[in-house]
Amino acid sequence: MFSRVGQIMLYVNNQDESLAFWTEVAGFHIVDEVILDEGMRWIEVAPAKDSQTSIILHDKEVVARMSAELNLGTPSLMFFTDDLDRLYADLSAKHVTVGEVVEMPTGRVFNFADNEKNYFAVMERKV
Repeated sequence: MFSRVGQIMLYVNNQDESLAFWTEVAGFHIVDEVILDEGMRWIEVAPAKDSQTSIILHDKEVVARMSAELNLGTPSLMFFTDDLDRLYADLSAKHVTVGEVVEMPTGRVFNFADNEKNYFAVMERKV
């Protein structure tokens, strides 16, 4: 039901400084940059444009306002699926804590927690 681990969510204090580090120092490339609702800026960087896994640089303050339950002290993972509704139903049936399904410009997404209350996200990308 999960198709791959695709993104690492990195919560940073200054997106521009972090972007400069990852591109100018580490040699990563900008894959995508999008301004979302509520002032959220999504910056995706990767070692190469066609990398299977990427890092999303999120503004820690904006994410804290939107999702107070998330632990912003450590990076989190974004999983991908080809059938979000089925995975959501399966996890819910297994009494996993799941958040609501949210429509974003890049696809539908929901959060879920493991047994230690670590939160992860799952996205079904728009085609």
